[in-house]
Amino acid sequence: MTIIENLLPARRVTGGAHHFFGYYDKPPWDTTGRYLLAMQVDFMDRMPEPADKARIGMVDLEDGNCWIPLAETGAWGWQQGAMLQWLPGEPTRKIIYNQRDGDRFISVVQDVFSGETRVLPRAIYAINGSQALCLNFARSHRTRPGYGYVGVADSWADEAHPAKDGIFLMDIESGENRLIISLDQLRHFQPKPSMAQAQHWCNHIHIASDASNFICLHRWGDPAGAGRYFSDRLFSARLDGSGLCLVADDGYVSHLDHYSPDVVLAWARKKGVGDRYFLFRRCNEEVKILGDSVFTSDGHCSFSPDRRWLLTDTYPDARDIRALMLFHLESETRIDIGKYHAPPALNGPLRCDLHPRWNRDGRQVCIDSAHEGERQMYIIDVSEILAAFD
Repeated sequence: MTIIENLLPARRVTGGAHHFFGYYDKPPWDTTGRYLLAMQVDFMDRMPEPADKARIGMVDLEDGNCWIPLAETGAWGWQQGAMLQWLPGEPTRKIIYNQRDGDRFISVVQDVFSGETRVLPRAIYAINGSQALCLNFARSHRTRPGYGYVGVADSWADEAHPAKDGIFLMDIESGENRLIISLDQLRHFQPKPSMAQAQHWCNHIHIASDASNFICLHRWGDPAGAGRYFSDRLFSARLDGSGLCLVADDGYVSHLDHYSPDVVLAWARKKGVGDRYFLFRRCNEEVKILGDSVFTSDGHCSFSPDRRWLLTDTYPDARDIRALMLFHLESETRIDIGKYHAPPALNGPLRCDLHPRWNRDGRQVCIDSAHEGERQMYIIDVSEILAAFD
């Protein structure tokens, strides 16, 4: 395995107020490549409060990076934004994002040109086609600040593993929804002693490209504890909640992606090996290490559309530098394409992770970064590096 440094220019496409997109597992570009979704806020150095609104808009990359305002939302966080994304069925004109409506979190489908909106009764986490998987974002905020939303109380706060809360499946057209996997079900699935007195929740849902299954993290611990107070394991199931199975169960799982419908990548722990990027065959004991000698830390990982490349990043090192890298699967070559200073004051749930995202043809990458003293979004052209490996 080889490590090469080829630092590429990062083109800043937002300015003025602070901007960010959120998570790493969805493209902010529409299918034409002209419009880039973003969120805009007036501060960067504190947690959101119930009165704080984030402005939703898009950057016109063909008109001087002009900012086009679209909406405001009270359901947002620094790590995953408002789950803002293009609607799969109409990715040239419709978006979906989470919103707060009184004492509940909902989602909104909006036409970016006409402004027409449609409200759905649950906040989304992951979508594919006409279906969405949904979580209780009030519980997410309480158990892992930065990953949920403020302003709504967790209806199940007094229950460690409620039987009526967990992962919900919602039809994006009708809004019909139902609980498919409960937190109580996960707590009693091959239970561990540490689960008995713990709070339970889910995070990091990802749906396979063919919608045959999804993966998610089951977490448990003491939200009042200090430091890393929770344990993780990785589950998979069909979209209706059937076929539930454990994929990784050695106490620690972090970021993840589907390589194929039946092969899952995750930064995880395996007894006798340690923490690595592992390729798991879903609901099977077959496991393979990816990039064993070139990846030494967790990162926000995603595969290119053609599955030839892995894009990932790192957390700040001892010099407060985050690295951005590509990994060519066939030649097992890691190429560092960016290094960005991370302001030390932005740590914990305030941190500005790069959260690198592919564009739809796999030739560009978008990141959030605060290396210039503001939260802003940048685009990096990686086409020449990719072409060198054709």
